[in-house]
Amino acid sequence: MRAYLVQRLLLMIPTLLGISLITFLIIQLAPGNPAELKIRQAIEAGSMSAQDSQAIIEQTKQLYGLDKPIHIRYLIWLKRMATLDFGNSYKDHRPVTEKILERVPVSLQLSLISIFLVYLFAVPVGVFAAVKQRSFSDRIVTLILFVLYSLPNFWTAMMLILLFGGGQFLNWFPVYGLNSEGADRLPIAAWLFDRGWHLVLPVFCLTYEGLAYISRQQRAGMLEVIRQDYIRTARAKGLSEKTVIFKHALRNSIIPIVTLMASLFPAILGGSVIVESIFSIPGMGKLGFDSILARDYPTIMGIAVISAFLTLIGILVADLAYTLVDPRITFSGKGRR
Repeated sequence: MRAYLVQRLLLMIPTLLGISLITFLIIQLAPGNPAELKIRQAIEAGSMSAQDSQAIIEQTKQLYGLDKPIHIRYLIWLKRMATLDFGNSYKDHRPVTEKILERVPVSLQLSLISIFLVYLFAVPVGVFAAVKQRSFSDRIVTLILFVLYSLPNFWTAMMLILLFGGGQFLNWFPVYGLNSEGADRLPIAAWLFDRGWHLVLPVFCLTYEGLAYISRQQRAGMLEVIRQDYIRTARAKGLSEKTVIFKHALRNSIIPIVTLMASLFPAILGGSVIVESIFSIPGMGKLGFDSILARDYPTIMGIAVISAFLTLIGILVADLAYTLVDPRITFSGKGRR
């Protein structure tokens, strides 16, 4: 196990370098740059003439280091990344690390609650649908899950705002920010209730699609397991159906669900661009979206590298979790007999 862990950690280094190089090239080769964007905005606002723009563009490129060859810029950035220094934002000149640390707690709240709710409901729903295969209940659950999975979250968010956010019908939930104005002066219990009330609609938009997808994965995994010979043997011994399902079948059926853990780590910190933008939540998703619009290269690279690193960690954790779900899986090079 230790040798496998060291090998995987060492392999993460060239993988992370490759991801950072591809991301850097895509960002740098995209049309437009921060200097031209700022000058164009100034010209449109009437605060600068077109004749002065070229000279100022060159000065701005020198300020941001954009006048250097692309490979030199990458090496400079790579050297700073090795010390976890992602530089300063082109947009407001604040340290990128500081901006990311400000947004991480917000995305953590949304993502952790959403992931908890997804797995809390998805596994039982998937097991129920598998046990009741081809029944009327299974067909109803399948129909509901497919409908949920097919709904784009931006459309769902707009419909929820229209129906429950004071659009044209009910005004039950707030649709802006994380807390009401003046909530910092409330007692802790009232503050927590206000925060939770603000999170109802965003968390629902982040939860329903994952719930539908993981439920279907759990159903498929359970159906494959309950057809195995050892399940028939357990039933032939006279064990109750509850014991067969929850003691013998469930553990092996969640292996596909464990595989999906690889995507959870970046999702926890990455946030949701669409949901956070619609509900004006200052999380990592909104930060990434605003940075792309502003051509804020350091912030984009910082978010991309952190997401890539968390994805690699998620894959490693998922692989290690297999040994907990199925003791027959080993990384020692020798299979158990």
